[in-house]
Amino acid sequence: MNDDRLQQSVGLVETRIARIPLPPEGLTLEGGGVLPELQVAYESYGTLSPARDNVIVVCHALSGDSHVAGNHSAEDKHPGWWDDMVGPGKGLDTTRFFVICANVLGGCKGTTGPSSLDPRTGRPYGSQFPAITVGDIVRVHRLLLQHLGIETVYAAVGGSFGGMQVLEWGIRHSDFVQRCICIASAASLSTQALAFDIVGREVIVSDPAWAGGDYYGTGRQPDDGLAAARMIGHITYLSPEIMTRKFGRRKRDLVPQERFSTRFEVESYLQYQGEKFVERFDSNSYLHITHAMDTYDLAEQHGDLKAAFKDVKARFLVVALSSDWLFPPEQSLELATALVQAGKSVSYCLIKAPYGHDAFLVDVDQLARMIATFLAPAPAPTPTGTLSIASRPDDDRIVDMIEPRARVLDLGCGDGDLLARLAATRNITGLGLDIDVEHLINTVGKGMDVFQGDIDEGLGFIPDHSYDYVILSQTLQVVRKPRRVLQEMLRVARAGIVSIPNFANWMNRTHLGFTGRMPKSDAIPFEWYDTPNIHLATFRDFMELCRADGIRVERIVPLGDAAVSRLLVKTGLWNLGAERILVRISRA
Repeated sequence: MNDDRLQQSVGLVETRIARIPLPPEGLTLEGGGVLPELQVAYESYGTLSPARDNVIVVCHALSGDSHVAGNHSAEDKHPGWWDDMVGPGKGLDTTRFFVICANVLGGCKGTTGPSSLDPRTGRPYGSQFPAITVGDIVRVHRLLLQHLGIETVYAAVGGSFGGMQVLEWGIRHSDFVQRCICIASAASLSTQALAFDIVGREVIVSDPAWAGGDYYGTGRQPDDGLAAARMIGHITYLSPEIMTRKFGRRKRDLVPQERFSTRFEVESYLQYQGEKFVERFDSNSYLHITHAMDTYDLAEQHGDLKAAFKDVKARFLVVALSSDWLFPPEQSLELATALVQAGKSVSYCLIKAPYGHDAFLVDVDQLARMIATFLAPAPAPTPTGTLSIASRPDDDRIVDMIEPRARVLDLGCGDGDLLARLAATRNITGLGLDIDVEHLINTVGKGMDVFQGDIDEGLGFIPDHSYDYVILSQTLQVVRKPRRVLQEMLRVARAGIVSIPNFANWMNRTHLGFTGRMPKSDAIPFEWYDTPNIHLATFRDFMELCRADGIRVERIVPLGDAAVSRLLVKTGLWNLGAERILVRISRA
């Protein structure tokens, strides 16, 4: 490794084996099977704090293992599978956290699995290894932590199948884990993903060398079946865009050696992936782990997703990947929506990444920033009890309209400044909504929950009457369907607070009258050709819309910065003087 790599790496690491004490009757699994002995392979990075409260559990995906970061020797050219994420100053910062990852139950990298020796027979378990579930896997990992003297987890983090384990940590061990980061995962596999796994298992068990699962010691392995299963699965990890970019229909110069093989580069790539996988994985482990993933279904287990999360106490971050078609973004959104509807603390974002499902492993920059921000402690209040946060012009008045301890939804929340201020001064419970990932990262950094979404697509993920207030500050004029947005606001909350620029202000009229050009001002700071404002309304226009739609106007605050504007407002000429209008509305 070069010097730069060493400075950013956890360095040389080793895999440890923990032998977990079990009661005389052994470990009974959810399917009824019993393991008489249990060992777990794990790696750890960073330093455990004296209070043992800085632990982050990384849950690995289907074909992963406990080797997350660093290298096993100075000659080792292949660092851990998430080395870009785990290390000093990285997303999972080992200067702050003690990061631990254990191989899953049923695996083949040191944790008890089908290839382990059954102490009752002295031979590998093979076909006698019992069925496992995601719940069994998480239970075993908790036993490991307790064996190591760890009684609290700061965060559980995982992508893909690891994300399913994270969900189980949050649901089953709500008093044990404080934060959960679920990346590119789901409450259950889609039918398409199930189909790929089913075919993958079929090609393994159809390999004559599989021998019903008892191939250990026979001198033969079901390598052809496992390689084919890996080829099938690997197709789902990449996006069509990346497949086209990397391979297209390009051909190799080699002449095919076997009938029906082709010279396409994509065939060579998939064959290579299959061959490499056979060198490091066990067929029976593949069968057991994919079966556990396929049968995982939170809605079926709990009745519905909302019910699944009813006892959750952890703060959640749910991350989707834009080009993922194995765990498509709508499945992550479904998880986050269920958490919102269950009244839990959750942030959700969709990261634009072209690499498909594998993006959380190879395109980590933005993901690492989001994770690091989510894991950081919220900024402490200043001695005066308020946060040092820049305010927009209308924020002071909005704060005055919010009752203490209210539930607040901020649409178009930007960097979350207003929400953070309300939390500090009004002790509110808040959720922001914004479309920009950078705004989301900044909002999460202020300790606030935030949801990525387009206001114009509605607030269907939020149940009726979930909030006391919905804030729409300087945003109504930029949405495509302002009428619908107002109705949605009053569906989900008992009151709305709307701040809009008044295009009938005297400065705008004067500028347009004398120059014949569209005005610019502090309230309207854009040229006509690049303005986000698509609905140019006046104070009177807004009031007429409220009357037409039966919206009650409870309070009006006309705002003006210029001296003339303030004078006109003071004399009651609000439509002429106000540069901005702040209105509190409610259902009629």
